[in-house]
Parts: sequence; C-alpha cells; structure tokens
Amino acid sequence: MDMKFTKPFIAGLAVVLSVSVNAASTMEEAAGKEVFKRCQACHSADPSRNTFGPSLNGVIGRKAASLPRFNYSQALRNSDLTWTEDNLRKWVADNDKLVPGTRMRHVSISDPAEQDYLIAYLKSL
Repeated sequence: MDMKFTKPFIAGLAVVLSVSVNAASTMEEAAGKEVFKRCQACHSADPSRNTFGPSLNGVIGRKAASLPRFNYSQALRNSDLTWTEDNLRKWVADNDKLVPGTRMRHVSISDPAEQDYLIAYLKSL
C-alpha cells in the first residue's frame, strides 16, 4: 500500500500529537497537585515561604539541604544528595532509609504512579 501524505496533513498530525502530550502533562500535574496535598502540612510550593519544612518550589535538581533560611538536619546536610527524580522517588517512598537520621516524619508515597504525578507537579513549580 502506497501512502502519500501531504505537508498539511503531517503538520496537522504533529499539532494533534503535541496537544495530546500537553494534555497528558497537564493531567499529570493536576494529579500531582492532589498528591502534594499530603506534603502541604509541612511544605510550601511558594518559593519565598518555608513552613515546618522547606519550600519545594524548584526542588528538582537542587542540592539537598541547600535552601537558605531553613534549618536542615545534620543527616540531610551531610547526605551530599541532589534532588534528582530518582532520589525524590526514594525519598518519598522511605526518606529514613535514604537518609537515616533525617528529621522529616515519614509519609510514604510508594505507588510509582503517584510518584510520577508528584514529580510532574514539582517540575511545574
């Protein structure tokens, strides 16, 4: 079967695929915002506001225990972690296993889908 596609058809298909990817991303962020509600008791999404825990705005790629104006545990300061997606997954699944002696109370998010959603939301901040 010889399939010939015109440039407008291919351009239209690219737009549809782009919109689909953006819609999926937006849905993941919305789901992540719901998961983040478990974190909001202690963490803010506002970059200028630390609460009981540090702000999580801009956390992806940030060195652990590096946010100014927050008193981190010695264990976290000594961890030499950077908040990569992989380290965040380990942290939310079992933070005390990743950094023994941390002061953060453990709130397990072990479901990989919920971790994906939370990370998508954190990336959007």
